[in-house]
Amino acid sequence: MNTTIKKVALVFASVALFTFANAQKIAHVNLDSLIATMPEAKTAKDVAQSYYKGIENEILAMQQELETKYQKYLEEDGKGTMSNLVKEKKQKELTDLQKSIEDFRMQAQTDYQRKTSELMLPIYEKAKKAIELVAKEGGYKYVLDTTPGQSNVLYSEPTDDIYAAAKKKLDSMPAAVIPGGGNSNGVNSTNGGTKPKTAPAPKK
Repeated sequence: MNTTIKKVALVFASVALFTFANAQKIAHVNLDSLIATMPEAKTAKDVAQSYYKGIENEILAMQQELETKYQKYLEEDGKGTMSNLVKEKKQKELTDLQKSIEDFRMQAQTDYQRKTSELMLPIYEKAKKAIELVAKEGGYKYVLDTTPGQSNVLYSEPTDDIYAAAKKKLDSMPAAVIPGGGNSNGVNSTNGGTKPKTAPAPKK
């Protein structure tokens, strides 16, 4: 009889352990590698490169304009016929054009990054959707991104928000002691705590 009970208990324990383990199943995937296999990723890359090529051509044209104006300035200056007023004007034009090129290059880099993000967004969302479907089918509670330098949770089951409970618990705890913060008495100023009462001065 005792042996039978032990066997039944062992079976229930095994089932409970298996159920718990499945409830805590965690998977991982290298998101960058997954996206790289998608045909859409190559299309987005080609579009991004074409977009950048247009920006690059504009920068080259601006640099060519600067070089042409600079060479013309050197030729005119070499003749010694320019007045100081004209020379200063042309020098300022060259300086302004150089600054304009530098500003445009910086703005172009930002614009290119924005365009790339815009192109990759639907691809990223599709990959995340596929991961979500696989996670639900496989009963995974969490899916982690193992891309080097990343530590993102790509999928997680819906969970309860414990903010209110954690805030209530914080309010009931002593204040953290901050070095040099003047709260070494451990009183939690956030929960309406009061300072310890001091002993009354002895009567004279």
